Amino acid sequence: MAKLAVVGAGLMGSGIAQVSAVAGHDVVMRDVGDEQVARGVAAVRKSLDRFVAKGTVAEADADAAVGRITTTTDLDAAADADIVVEAVFEQIDVKRDVFAALDRICPEGTLLATNTSAIPITQIAAATERPEDVVGTHFFSPVPMMALCELVRGRRTSDATLRRAREYAEGVGKTCVVVNRDVGGFVTTRLICALAMEAVRLYEAGVASAEDIDTACRLGFGHAMGPLATTDLTGVDVLRHASLNVWRETADPKFFPPEIVTRMVEAGELGRKSGRGFYDYSEG
Repeated sequence: MAKLAVVGAGLMGSGIAQVSAVAGHDVVMRDVGDEQVARGVAAVRKSLDRFVAKGTVAEADADAAVGRITTTTDLDAAADADIVVEAVFEQIDVKRDVFAALDRICPEGTLLATNTSAIPITQIAAATERPEDVVGTHFFSPVPMMALCELVRGRRTSDATLRRAREYAEGVGKTCVVVNRDVGGFVTTRLICALAMEAVRLYEAGVASAEDIDTACRLGFGHAMGPLATTDLTGVDVLRHASLNVWRETADPKFFPPEIVTRMVEAGELGRKSGRGFYDYSEG
């Protein structure tokens, strides 16, 4: 089993740490402060407890997985990792700073992966002297539940790096799709942003209610969840940010968030995590 470092202990980072530890990897999870890493470990424990309650994970296995996760606030802890997965804030400057530091810290041959959902891998890899070792591993939230991992080649990602990334992702139970051309938003983010932004426009214009728009997509197209409910689950702010990233790359107006999305973010109506988005979750 490879030794793994996960940079970022938030929703995505803790989920990636969890599935990696369950698969048998030793994981060091790093964030900027003790409070952040403590929340990350608590999130892993809470998630595993739900699996134990459902009978899909044995309690002993859950305890062993948590025991394979150590935490730190020191990025130097990534120095002896075979694989580093970055899962920090979705902002190019933040990610480039992390990868520039990893380039100095990690020995030759370390797999450097980014969990970005929209930022071109080539832009992130350019912060290093080894772009051939950098690859996109776009996990989906919640990581322990979602089966997909989108593998994205940067302009100079090597075949060997892509192969190692696939072996790792499949080893933690994910089904992989490969994005061979490094376009902003890749495949999945471009599709959901285009659908969600058009759904928002229909809602904003009063064409149909949020419920009816989502029902149309579920029953008409076989979607498990409608685009507005998906936006609430992902986070209205998160999807707005991703759409803006794609729009900046493409200048395609279909990706530009409608005004109501910006106003909702300003009002704190972020979806499930805030209790209100396109739907009201205040009573659960």
